[in-house]
Amino acid sequence: MAQDKFMSDIHLEGYTDKYEYRQATADDSVFAGGRDIVSLNGEWNYAVDQYDTCIRQDWYKERKTDDKGFTLPVDYSFDEWETMELPCCWNTKAKEYLLYEGSMVFTRKFTYQPAYDEEAYLRIGAANYIMRVFLNGEYVGMHRGGSTPAYFIVTDMLKDENRIIIQVDNTRRPEQVPTENTDWFNYGGIYRDIEIIRTPKIHIKDISVALVPDGTFCSIRAEVELSAPIDTAAIIGISELGIKETIDIHSGRGAVVIEARPELWSPESPKLYDVEVSCLNDRVADRIGFREIAVKGREILLNGKPVFLHGVSCHEDSVKNGKALTDEERKENIRIAKELGCNFMRIAHYPHHENMAKLADEMGMLLWEEIPVYWAIRFTREKTYYDAHNQLRELIKRDKNRASVIIWSVGNENVDTDDRLSFMKRLADCAHEMDKTRLVSAACLVDGQENRIADRLAQYLDVIGINEYCGWYDPDFERLPALMKNSAPDKPVIITEFGADALTGHHGAIDEKGTEECQAYVYERQIEVLRDTDNIKGMTPWILYDFRCPRRTSFIQKYYNRKGLLSEDKSYRKPAFYVLQKFYNEMNENK
Repeated sequence: MAQDKFMSDIHLEGYTDKYEYRQATADDSVFAGGRDIVSLNGEWNYAVDQYDTCIRQDWYKERKTDDKGFTLPVDYSFDEWETMELPCCWNTKAKEYLLYEGSMVFTRKFTYQPAYDEEAYLRIGAANYIMRVFLNGEYVGMHRGGSTPAYFIVTDMLKDENRIIIQVDNTRRPEQVPTENTDWFNYGGIYRDIEIIRTPKIHIKDISVALVPDGTFCSIRAEVELSAPIDTAAIIGISELGIKETIDIHSGRGAVVIEARPELWSPESPKLYDVEVSCLNDRVADRIGFREIAVKGREILLNGKPVFLHGVSCHEDSVKNGKALTDEERKENIRIAKELGCNFMRIAHYPHHENMAKLADEMGMLLWEEIPVYWAIRFTREKTYYDAHNQLRELIKRDKNRASVIIWSVGNENVDTDDRLSFMKRLADCAHEMDKTRLVSAACLVDGQENRIADRLAQYLDVIGINEYCGWYDPDFERLPALMKNSAPDKPVIITEFGADALTGHHGAIDEKGTEECQAYVYERQIEVLRDTDNIKGMTPWILYDFRCPRRTSFIQKYYNRKGLLSEDKSYRKPAFYVLQKFYNEMNENK
């Protein structure tokens, strides 16, 4: 009998099955701006749980068996575990965790004072990759996706004194998005904010506020969604514009178009307005810029005028903090991009922290945001599509009020097969349906045999992204002008990747790969061709600074992708930085 009670977990194969329900999705999100928020960041107890004993044995139940407080089996002691300050990537916590992939369990106690007639949402900004949450002896729910937020309603589970347990598993699996093989480091941990959002029982669940994309720049559309399907009214206020308008709500939804002529947001003039929406006993707030992005023929238009996207790609990576960048590190990345002459950054290859887009709003930087449909996703698996689809929806719902974000990307470098085309067309359709105020793109591969832009997905995109590495992976530079000559798409093209590795301080001839001189030469030759190609309307060379990558094992790379224009700690600008800077400055001067 005792064996049945305490030992059955060692024989379980499908021990995760009971935690596959209550999956948090984009539909569970709630707008947080201007609300009362209780932070759970700080010191958490933690333990490596390589064999998933926590969920095998239901540790969250904390079964007491005697007056000394022991549990059976005696495999955990939550409050005696070591502590880690969250948010954090565990790989940066200690050397022994650097390459750890698997499960880790985090727990802490906290006090809470519930208010009458409130709803409480637990929001976890990002945890890689599968997360399971437990509160006060109950299973709360789970989430998939390492870069988008999860929301759980925990109102009825909260007490004055609380124990929360979060199990995080960053195991790479072929069916996930991204799949098991990527070109960046697989950081684990809860690496974005953990917080409780307090709202009234009936509350504003979401707002969308944007310039109407009709080319007139004289009207703003505001949409409101409530948590209950009721009929009522909401009020939107933008005091600086003298706006105070009623929004009629029917069955929990409403919209209004308001005549207004806001100062248009742009990288040169990143004007933001304080926006408030109130309904019943609830009020939310945001800082929003108003701009229009569109495509006309081969041109990209910002606020009705052609714009060339002087860009650079950027990973979310830090020597000290992994993916858990500080806001100062994010500001530094934007400042360096501006120093380079950029008005645009490709935020690759997954959603970065939402503060990156908020800071870009404030500092004036256009953004491309992307979901990790990367390389060889299981395009035939419907559950994999659902995972990608949900991550895209979570990203759009999170950042749709950010003026800086002008492009949603549905993926990167996938082979053009029928299954992939169907998979990514559906994602592009989803982005278009959810958001009429932005462009949709993807970073596509060149048709190597015909040396031309021929990806069938392009017909469903507003802008074509192209990754090409002439001078590096393809050493023949002459293929680049031939590629441009062979390709005549009727849409604007962004060269989303080109570049070359260079180890800081490694010098040699221009044809000696891995040298600073070789990287600078590749940039010179690329610019020579691309600057005179009519349908190229932007570029985001790979990449702003070196970043961790376990695939990169040569003496030049040393477990880093060395294509950065800066060293991994951003203390050194390689010669290619100044080559690109000179080109961008010349373009800016000749506008």
